[in-house]
Amino acid sequence: MQITSRNIDLRVDDSLMRVYIAEPKPSGVYPGIVFYSDIYQLGGPIIRLANYLAGYGYVVAAPEIFHRTEPIGEVIEPDDLGRMRGNDNARRTAVESYDHDARAVIELLQSESAVERDKIGTLGFCIGGHLAFRTAFEREIKASVCCYPTGVPSGKLGQGVADTIQRVSEIKGEMLIVFGSLDRHTPENDRETVKNALETANIPHKIVTYEAEHTFMRDDGYRYDPVVTTAAWSEITAFLERVFSS
Repeated sequence: MQITSRNIDLRVDDSLMRVYIAEPKPSGVYPGIVFYSDIYQLGGPIIRLANYLAGYGYVVAAPEIFHRTEPIGEVIEPDDLGRMRGNDNARRTAVESYDHDARAVIELLQSESAVERDKIGTLGFCIGGHLAFRTAFEREIKASVCCYPTGVPSGKLGQGVADTIQRVSEIKGEMLIVFGSLDRHTPENDRETVKNALETANIPHKIVTYEAEHTFMRDDGYRYDPVVTTAAWSEITAFLERVFSS
């Protein structure tokens, strides 16, 4: 399916947040997805992932997660300096600010004529996986995909300690968690903690673990694994189609 794309600027907490929108070109009404980047914001690899998902029949809205600390439109280079810069941006952003952004993007999607208001989901990578996990607490979210989410058991997300793992019972939709078994940022203990929390809270979920490293879906890095990425996308698109078709 062909797609179109555009940028929208939203004001959230007196800060201007740019949101990249990718959507199917054929006219129609589609589910909406709140789509979160990793710490490098909306560079080429993340835009390609957003576009890929939109081609499967979703209106994808990807916000700049560090709009309070970076100039609008800023892309952080995925090198050593950029990693330090991205992590510093994360530490300087209050957890509640991320939550405000989630609400703003959900409301943006629901205002779009091409979006089915009662079919909203979320997807994210790395820190964005954690943000997608938290966005699952919002009442509108029917499906959440968290790709190698970092910091969920420890509460490492922004300023202070995020209460994500303590709030799992608030999730109302279904969850798909994608991990890499070689990922040092989501070690086995963390993966087990997430699994146990979802099971204890009786949240409908599926966890898939591939023999892959962190950020294996990002196509500009040495950890990129195209075969595993294809397998992960198959799981993701099947999961979203099932949830939104039910």
